[in-house]
Amino acid sequence: MNKNIKHWLFIGATVAFMTSCDNQLDVKPTASIDESEALANSQAVEVTLVGAYDALSSSNLYGGAIQYSGDLLGDDAEVRFAGTFTTLDELWRKTFTTTNAQTQATWLQAYTTINIANNVLSALDKVDASRKNTLEGEARFIRGLVYFDLVRLWAKTWGDGDPNTNLGVPLVITPTRGITDADYLPRATVAAIYAQVIEDLTKAESLLGNPSDTGFASKTAAQAILARVYLQQGKYTEARDAANRVITGNQFSLTESFASAFSDATNDSEIIFKIIVNEQDGANNMNLYYAPATYQGRGDIRVQNKHLNLYSSSDSRGTFFVRASGNVYTSKYLDQFGDVPVVRLAEMYLVRAEANLRLGTSIGATPLADVNRIRNRAGAAELTTVTVDNVMAERKLELAFEGEQIHDAKRLKRNVGTLPFSDNKLVIPIPQREIDTNKSLVQNPGY
Repeated sequence: MNKNIKHWLFIGATVAFMTSCDNQLDVKPTASIDESEALANSQAVEVTLVGAYDALSSSNLYGGAIQYSGDLLGDDAEVRFAGTFTTLDELWRKTFTTTNAQTQATWLQAYTTINIANNVLSALDKVDASRKNTLEGEARFIRGLVYFDLVRLWAKTWGDGDPNTNLGVPLVITPTRGITDADYLPRATVAAIYAQVIEDLTKAESLLGNPSDTGFASKTAAQAILARVYLQQGKYTEARDAANRVITGNQFSLTESFASAFSDATNDSEIIFKIIVNEQDGANNMNLYYAPATYQGRGDIRVQNKHLNLYSSSDSRGTFFVRASGNVYTSKYLDQFGDVPVVRLAEMYLVRAEANLRLGTSIGATPLADVNRIRNRAGAAELTTVTVDNVMAERKLELAFEGEQIHDAKRLKRNVGTLPFSDNKLVIPIPQREIDTNKSLVQNPGY
């Protein structure tokens, strides 16, 4: 599929259910096409799916915002945000205002993406039989992925109170093609959102194959995100088995070196799903905020000694940093046009190791073998025994600056600085614009 088609694709149905546009902004864009045309046949539905990938790759979603939100919100003095954007500074300091423009943009982009996926799913009867399973699987993968990160960032984590009564986010699974009172839905429960995420990703796994281009949804990508979902819920058997399906599927392998996992020239074997970025398309705001000016970034997120001191002297991950103007930056995002990884194979070994360890099993491999596989690749000394704390330490070293920081802290019920995992300050507030427009919405506690 050609992502450049996106430049003319804009159907009215892509306006997300929580967009809440003022009347003066409700103008049909000159580049739009009628809904009856947009979803009239198989080719048109495929073009709409391209629009979903384009929306997913926005800098306000997986082109950066989802990842750095998890990092900054979960930071415990291991980085310093030194930029001028108050929106990101609020994330780092955990001092949200309900009018934060960045979190609002991420929320809106998420629902726009979900709505495009909903449009694809609503028009499957127009799709050629040979392509129907693939299009449904890809749309479900996109929707499931986005809902998972929405509920992780905007709601109490699974295990913090009762997910059957805790409020999640609005659950919209049909297209929104014009805002009416019926579209102003309340927040579904955390449990309901997780159930939809698991349904979508499980269905995607059953429908999809494994294309060579990891910028598109695949069976293995669905398995990998399912492993994350189940781990977040503490469902260790399901997490272990999903990660094991990824590993034993043999589609992916660890790159020879840790550094190679972050080079577009060498990381195709390890990156399970990524955001494709080039000079014409895609966004890499990880480069923008994490890289210094010598690598076309702003240098806003600076690594501190507290983090650097976590690495042993032999661990190559401890030298995977650059120094500029007296500051230290991760080397994971030095390429301005580098693809942005969403999930890597290394994470799956660590999921399997943790789940096996907690369950007292050795499905696929022993926990010690899986952890040492990751350590060996980095040149770190092998462990002779392994504990859950060892696995968590390995996750911090291997997955640093990839967006999982806050989610690990919450599922393990660990403090973030002086804040307990359940503190309201560690949950992003619903954008005030949405609260003002949709009277069915309830704000998160503390805001």
